[in-house]
Amino acid sequence: MKYLVTGGAGFLGKFVESELISGGVSKKDIFIPRSADHDLRNAEVCKKLVKNIDVVIHLAARVGGIGYNQAHPASLFYDNATMGINLIHSAHLARVKKVVIVGTVCAYPKFTTVPFKESDLWNGYPEETNAPYGLAKKMLLVQAQAYRAEYGLNAIYLLPVNLYGPGDNFDPASSHVIPALIKKFVEAVRQNKSEVTIWGTGRASREFLFVKDASRAIVLASRKYNSPEPINIGSGQEITILKLATLIGKMTGFKGKIIFDSTKPDGQPRRSLDVSKATKLFGFTAETSFPAGLKKTIAWYKEHRSRV
Repeated sequence: MKYLVTGGAGFLGKFVESELISGGVSKKDIFIPRSADHDLRNAEVCKKLVKNIDVVIHLAARVGGIGYNQAHPASLFYDNATMGINLIHSAHLARVKKVVIVGTVCAYPKFTTVPFKESDLWNGYPEETNAPYGLAKKMLLVQAQAYRAEYGLNAIYLLPVNLYGPGDNFDPASSHVIPALIKKFVEAVRQNKSEVTIWGTGRASREFLFVKDASRAIVLASRKYNSPEPINIGSGQEITILKLATLIGKMTGFKGKIIFDSTKPDGQPRRSLDVSKATKLFGFTAETSFPAGLKKTIAWYKEHRSRV
């Protein structure tokens, strides 16, 4: 089996490649295109990439936190939609055996009953600050289901929660909440700051999944799941941003004051997934405890902080 893993050189992609190899796939049978050489927004590039490929795992995405989403709504919509549309269409033309699309929890409506069930996906509009990104990725579900119905393409769609772990993006201009908080607190301790300011009220909640668990879920689904319905991928545990910040502050040794800037947006009020289908349909359950995952992520940042 020949695999194409878009975004394979990125944070999640490196773990997916490792998971494939540990499961018996030869490294030479995994092709990882680099964005500098292969622009997935170009349909002709996608057509060339999928030649002689059996399984496409589409991880490539342009992503960021709330501030980044607010600053770049148009490019986030265009880039994510175009990459996915081109790739799925090219996979169909090349008669690829299977396509795994990794979507986003941002596709869910802003106000969704917790825990989010896959059947809730179309019950409202996404949270405004990341709606363009969420809707762009959501359209790939529509395309995957349409291409299955008309052309018989075996395309599946996964809905992961926020990921975190070693190798995450710690750039404050585009990082998500966990790496952003780790960087803030580690640097505050190093600089002996007496306070740390965080966006929002702290009341919003999120669910997080350790990146190694996410990679295992994706590879399991690529082997065992073959249906059109989207599937949630998560840990099944919810935490408020206040509790998250307090926990990261404690784990990094910060002893100062945590201030929440309520003039900044919270984003979606709550996020927590019903992950029972992933367990039932392809045997996925998260294994890494949240404290253990945070400990590994903090340690990685401290070791690599001068280079990230």
